[in-house]
Amino acid sequence: MRRYTNRFINEHNLISGRVLSAIVVLPLSLTIAACSQPNATTADSKPATEPTTATQKTALVEQPQAEIIPVSAHSDTQSTILRNVSATVYKDANCGCCKEWVGYAEGHGLNATAQNVEDLSLFKERYSVPQQMRSCHTAVTTDGYVFEGHVPAKYMAQFLKSPPSDAIGLAVPGMPVGSPGMEYQDKFMPYKVMQLNKDGSTAIYATIDSPQQQI
Repeated sequence: MRRYTNRFINEHNLISGRVLSAIVVLPLSLTIAACSQPNATTADSKPATEPTTATQKTALVEQPQAEIIPVSAHSDTQSTILRNVSATVYKDANCGCCKEWVGYAEGHGLNATAQNVEDLSLFKERYSVPQQMRSCHTAVTTDGYVFEGHVPAKYMAQFLKSPPSDAIGLAVPGMPVGSPGMEYQDKFMPYKVMQLNKDGSTAIYATIDSPQQQI
C-alpha cells in the first residue's frame, strides 16, 4: 500500500512540475513573440495616403498632357528658289512633320501636291530609295527626281539646277531635329544630305552643322 502511495505522490509532483513549467514558459514565449512585432502606433494604423475624393480623381483624369509641337518652318526666311518645280509628296495622313515640310517647301515656291498613302514603303521601293536612306515622306518631281525626307529647299534647288548624271535625287535619312519641318525650340541635330545614285549607292552631298547652313 505504501508503495502505491509513494508512486502516486511522485507522479503528482511530476505533473505539478510540468504544469508549473508550462505556466512560466507560456507567458515568456508570448512576451518574446510580442516583442518581435512592430509597435502598432496610432500613426501606423492610419492609411499611407488619404483617400482620393471624386473631385480629385476628376482633376487627375482631366489634367492635360504635355504636347511637343514643332515650331513652324514658315518663320524661316522664304524665297522662290523652287518656283518652277512641281512635285508629288507621298506621306502618311497623320504625319505632322510631313505637313510642316510641305508648307516649308511651298514657302520656297514648290508647287506641291500632297498624297496620303497607307503603305509608304511601296512608293519608296518604286522610286529606288535605299532602306537606310528612308524618312517619313517622299517627294517626286515631274522630272522624276526623288527628294526623301526633310531636304532643305536650298539643296533641292542646287541639285535640280545641275543634276549629277548618275544621281536620282537627295535624301535626309531619319528625321533630324532642327531640319526643315522638324524645328523645335532652339534644338538642332547636325545631319547630312545624301545623294542617291542610280546604281543604289549613296554619297554625301552636303554636311549640315548649323541651322544657318539650311538657309
